[in-house]
Amino acid sequence: MLPLTLTRGQQTFDSPVTPAARCIDSALVRRLLPLAIFLVFAAGCSVNKPGEKVVAPLPSKVVGTVPKAQVTSVPTQYKNGDPVAGKQVFESAGCKGCHTLKDAGATGTVGPNLDQVKPPLSKVVPQVLNGGPQMPPFKGSLSAKQIADVAAYVVKATGGNPNG
Repeated sequence: MLPLTLTRGQQTFDSPVTPAARCIDSALVRRLLPLAIFLVFAAGCSVNKPGEKVVAPLPSKVVGTVPKAQVTSVPTQYKNGDPVAGKQVFESAGCKGCHTLKDAGATGTVGPNLDQVKPPLSKVVPQVLNGGPQMPPFKGSLSAKQIADVAAYVVKATGGNPNG
């Protein structure tokens, strides 16, 4: 054992320390010190603290104008269609081949599932008139009454908004 002399202020202490103990302690400290420092800093950097709410700032002043919701009106000739007659149009115009609609027994998968979409009248009429990406327009092949009827049927069968 080698004597180790420690000096604190004006006092001197002799402590017997073996060279192996001195090497183990210093090697262990050198390895663990960076980890200990990292853990101390990482403990204060948690983003999820139990019981803490995340609060988003709310605007206190609106600059400019807030856009109003666009209201799409349905032309009068397409309002008040007959849903019973519309079911016949849905079947004869080929709608069943592309759309899913439980009331009609339709299980098509090309177009949207109408039971899930529940479209309002203001969306059904323009879609039937003008078509869509995969849907042909029916403006020239169906009369205004047939379009009103099939639109009324789709809205009623799906529970969509007949006034919107």
